[in-house]
Amino acid sequence: MSLPPLVEPASELTVDEVRRYSRHLIIPDVGMDGQKRLKNARVLCVGAGGLGSPALMYMAAAGVGTLGIVEFDEVDESNLQRQIIHSQSDIGRSKAESAKDTVKGINPYVNVVLHEERLEADNVMDIFSQYDLIVDGTDNFATRYLVNDACVLLNKPYVWGSIYRFDGQASVFWSEHGPCYRCLYPEPPPPGMVPSCAEGGVLGVLCASVGSIQVNEAIKLLAGIGDPLVGRLMIYDALEMQYRQVKVRKDPDCAVCGENPTVTELIDYEAFCGVVSDEAQEAAAGSTITPKQLKEWIDDGEAIDIIDVREVNEYEIVSIPGARLIPKNEFLMGTALQDLPQDKKIVLHCKTGVRSAEVLAVLKSAGFSDAVHVGGGVIGWVNQIEPDKPVY
Repeated sequence: MSLPPLVEPASELTVDEVRRYSRHLIIPDVGMDGQKRLKNARVLCVGAGGLGSPALMYMAAAGVGTLGIVEFDEVDESNLQRQIIHSQSDIGRSKAESAKDTVKGINPYVNVVLHEERLEADNVMDIFSQYDLIVDGTDNFATRYLVNDACVLLNKPYVWGSIYRFDGQASVFWSEHGPCYRCLYPEPPPPGMVPSCAEGGVLGVLCASVGSIQVNEAIKLLAGIGDPLVGRLMIYDALEMQYRQVKVRKDPDCAVCGENPTVTELIDYEAFCGVVSDEAQEAAAGSTITPKQLKEWIDDGEAIDIIDVREVNEYEIVSIPGARLIPKNEFLMGTALQDLPQDKKIVLHCKTGVRSAEVLAVLKSAGFSDAVHVGGGVIGWVNQIEPDKPVY
């Protein structure tokens, strides 16, 4: 569907700006008017990570006048495989500051506004109200629902993207003209069912593919050209090199943008999405040990069976000495239970403790009442016990 331009054009372009954007200006659909609209636009990018990196760089190159960046994290070496806005020298720096430097290096005419804080229900409305368009580069469900609900309540459009391994998705959500994210995904998946990129991995270049699509949609919305992805979900399979689209209709019963909404203000999104299920929380209560406790048990020769519930590729990167690998899914399927010893205490661990808590709940219900899991997982082990080992 064709939509009117999101912003009014700036009064003029300078001579230097005309030179810089000349390849845009000679495109009839963009032209001087469209470039002036980009100059006058205020766009907020949520996150300066995998999707935020190409999105910020290409929006800067395109001449978006004001770019806001919401980011509270620091650059880690494991980010550099895909987060191309950062470099080796930025490790340990604020991602927001690193991203700002790169943006200004690409286009000194862009005004960069930093919001170095975690996006939460108590600040999102104030931050979003300062911008015309939101580009969502988040990687967790709680923030995705927060972004969606805030945009609906503020009547703002946003460009959404998602990446995992070789698969990418993108769409434009704008409740005034079409569906919102909740129309597509009314409820978050059960805790632990959908692994994050940190758990399952992501092909680095996939970020560029999906992030550039997000910028393309942003430019179309700002300048009022083309047919934005409103009401359409683009799905990209990088391994098979296939694109396909799925129509998404506005849900009249949607909790936030439907005819009789039940979500009329921001909610507790961590609770709504449930980082860990209630069963896992209950199982972990009183059955969680620290990496230092595990080290003491190993040194004392305790009768324990250390089980790593991650995936094979993760296990090959780093592991706790003496741990054997049984992926989480084998516990969920029930096939792993028959191989568990009855004469040893079972100690579970994963990367950070989320997956092992879910498996712990399965074991408790199967009668392994003395089983425990390691809070902080292999990351906690490396940080506290073997700091020379790699992390991911």
